[in-house]
Parts: sequence; C-alpha cells; structure tokens
Amino acid sequence: MDKKPSLLESVIVHTVLLTFVAFAIYPILWVVSLAFSRGGLSSSSGALPVPHDPSFDNFRIVTAGSGGIFWLQLGNSLIVSLATAVVAVVIATPAAYALARFDFVGKKAGMGTLLATQMFPTVASAVPLYLLLEALHLLDSRAGLVLVYATTSVPFAIFQLRGSFETIPVELEEAAMVDGATRTQAFLRVVLPAARPAIAVTALFAFMSAWNEFILAATLLSRETAFTLPVVLQRFVGEHDAAWGPFAAGAMLVSIPVMALFYLAQRQLIGGLTAGGVKG
Repeated sequence: MDKKPSLLESVIVHTVLLTFVAFAIYPILWVVSLAFSRGGLSSSSGALPVPHDPSFDNFRIVTAGSGGIFWLQLGNSLIVSLATAVVAVVIATPAAYALARFDFVGKKAGMGTLLATQMFPTVASAVPLYLLLEALHLLDSRAGLVLVYATTSVPFAIFQLRGSFETIPVELEEAAMVDGATRTQAFLRVVLPAARPAIAVTALFAFMSAWNEFILAATLLSRETAFTLPVVLQRFVGEHDAAWGPFAAGAMLVSIPVMALFYLAQRQLIGGLTAGGVKG
C-alpha cells in the first residue's frame, strides 16, 4: 500500500511546482502587459508585469497598419500553415506505412537520404530554394511557400509516423484481412484510427513550424500583401529602435490560432487513445 505524503511534503512539492510555473509564465505576462500598455515600456513599471496606462491602441496599430491588410496577412499564414500540415500528413502517411510494413529495394538508402535532409539548417537551402521558385514563377506566392515548407515537414513527418506504425501490431491488420478486408481497407479502418494520436501530433508540428517560420518567408516574399505574420511582426523591430507595444500585441494575436488549434488537437489526441481498441 502506497504511503500518503505528509502535509510538509505536499507543501514543498506544490511550492516547487508553483515556482516553476511562475518562472515559465513570467515572460508571457510581460508580453501581455506590453500589449495593453499605451506607449510601450515605462521606467515606473518595475519588475511587476502590470500594464502602464492600459488601452487597446497597440492592437489597433497592428490590425489597422499598412492600410488594414493585417487580416489578409493573417489569412496568408493560415492558408500556408494548414496547407503545409495537409501536404505533410497526406504524403508522409502512406510513405511511413510502407517503410514500416514492407521490405523493398532502396529502403535503407531512402531512410538515410531522409535523415540527411534533417541534418542541414533551413537557412542553408534558402538560396537554391529561391532560385527554384524563381524558375517556377512561384516567388511571392503561397503555393511556393507551401512547397518550400514541405521540404522539411514531409521528411520529419515520415520519421514520426513510421515509428508510430511500427508500434501497431501487425496482427490487427491480419485479423481484418482474414475477415475479408483488403490491405487498403485494413490500413484505412484499423491502422489509421490506431495511429490517430501520432497523425494529430505530426499535423500540429507541421502547422506550427510553418506558422512560426521567418527566415525563408522573409527571403522569398517581397510583396506586403503576401507576407505571413512572422514577417509582419519583424517590421516593428528596426535597426535602432523597436515598437515593443505593437510587437507584443501582434505576438498575442499570432498566438491565438496556434493555441486554439493545439486545444482542438489535444482533444483529438485524448479521443484517439481509445480508438482502434480490441475487445478481447
């Protein structure tokens, strides 16, 4: 029988946990404080993240600046990130399943090539990607940016999903095929539901990597109407000065879709844990 922790032990554990939580959210509270402070930083604020002269002016500056095209730029980020997640999952799912279940010529070489693509930083491929998109007339376009982001999200998604498929017992598919299902039906009705948590995590990662990416977007986009939100936020930080208030407000606005998607994906994860279960 497990021994119940004493009152002193509980107090110590909760104190340590609350300390770490406070340490983690302190910078976030400063971002919120700056976003709602008129005029940005103030010397009278001290160490407490309390808004100075609270207002929504910074949010108005972000959303109404540059002729009010912020919502168009938000749409660019949403379309590019969602398309990147869809492309990554659609391409990686069958590829990862094949690598996990079948033996074929070139399997090891293919895995090694995919691994090699993850060894180079994204910025190292900026110039060749720029030249390729220029040749394809896809510069300053959302389609071009999705193709660029897919070069990194697809290999990572294949590695993620391959490991997940390998943990699913082959006997589940064999049992389905004994009952008359084809290989495709077993994949769609047995394997995919069981792998739903991994697919949700992979899609979320692909979305967030595209949503937060800045270097390639700043390199490949030059029209303001084609900008994604990370490029927009960078405009508030200059070489000699920075508009921290609007920057913080923009950071909050950028974070909202990601938090909403993470919440929805989390619910899918919890529901997916019981999917594909076998009644013995």
